[in-house]
Amino acid sequence: MSRRLGTLAALMIGALSSIAHAQEEGGSEGGSGGGGAFSVDGAIKAVEDHVVPWAVQIAGALVALFIGWLIAGWAGRKVRKLVARRELDATLGNFFANMVRYLILIGVVLGVLGVFGINTSSFAALIAAAGLAVGLAFQGTLSNFAAGVMLLVFRPIKVGDYVEIGSESGTVVEVELFTCELKTPDAKKKIVPNSQIWGTAITNYSTYSERRVGVDVGTDYSADTDEVRAILQKVAENVEGGLSEPAPAVFLKALGGSSVDWQVRVWCKTEDFWAVHERATRDVKKALDEAGVGIPFPQMDVHFDGEAVEAMGKK
Repeated sequence: MSRRLGTLAALMIGALSSIAHAQEEGGSEGGSGGGGAFSVDGAIKAVEDHVVPWAVQIAGALVALFIGWLIAGWAGRKVRKLVARRELDATLGNFFANMVRYLILIGVVLGVLGVFGINTSSFAALIAAAGLAVGLAFQGTLSNFAAGVMLLVFRPIKVGDYVEIGSESGTVVEVELFTCELKTPDAKKKIVPNSQIWGTAITNYSTYSERRVGVDVGTDYSADTDEVRAILQKVAENVEGGLSEPAPAVFLKALGGSSVDWQVRVWCKTEDFWAVHERATRDVKKALDEAGVGIPFPQMDVHFDGEAVEAMGKK
C-alpha cells in the first residue's frame, strides 16, 4: 500500500513539474509579448504523458477486480451446487465454495498488483511462511479437519445414527469439520474429535433398516431338548414387533457347566430393537415357567462335617 501511495505521489509531482516546465517554455517563447503566459498545450501534453496512462491502468485494475469478484462468486455457487448434487454434507459444500472463491480473489489481487509493478513474489513467500507456521501450530486441529473432510465425503456416519466409536456411543447430533457431537441414551452431550473417529473402528447400528434381536437363555439338563426348542420357537414366532422375514430361529449354543444354553433370534425394524428385545425376554421367561422348565442360576450348597456340627451343638 505504501508503494502504491508513493507511485501516485510521484505521478502527481511529475505532472506538476511538466506543467511548470511548460509554463517556463511558454514564457521564454513569448517573453517580449506574453510575459510568461500559461501554455495550455504544454499542460495538456503533460497530462497525456503522465496522468492518462496511469488513469487507464487504474480503471483497468478496478474493472479486473470487479470481474474477478463476479467470477469468484459464480465459481463458489457452482461448487456448492456440485456438492449438493452429489448429496454430500452442506458444511463441506460451503467450505469448498468459500475456498475456491477466496483463491480466485487472491489471484486477481496479485495480478492487479503486478500490473502496477509491485513484486508479488514477496507475497508468495509471505503466504508460504504463514502456511508453515499455521501448520506447525495447529497440527492437531488440521488432523481433525482432514478427518472431518473424510467423514463428510465418505459418510460412514450421519445425523440421527446410533453409533459406537471406541469407548464412546450415542446418537449423532451433528458432524462438523473438526468435531462430532453425540447424544447418549441418558441425554449427555459428548464432543468427539474427528481424528479419533476416523482413526478407530466405527459400529453403526442404524445403517440397515432391520436388526436381529438375540435373547440368551439356559435350561435345566433334565428338560427335554426337543420340547424346549418347540417352546422357544413358538415364542420367537409370536413376539410382538418381530418380522416373519427373515424367519425367527432358535439356536442351541452350547452345553454349559450348569445349563443347556439357547439363543432365541428374532428380526425386527431397527427403531423397534429395544422394545422387541424386552418383549422377547419376557415371553421366553413366561413360556418356560408355564411349561415347568427350570432356568438354572448360580447357587451354593454348604455341607457341614458331622463332628463340627456336634461341637457347635455342645456350645
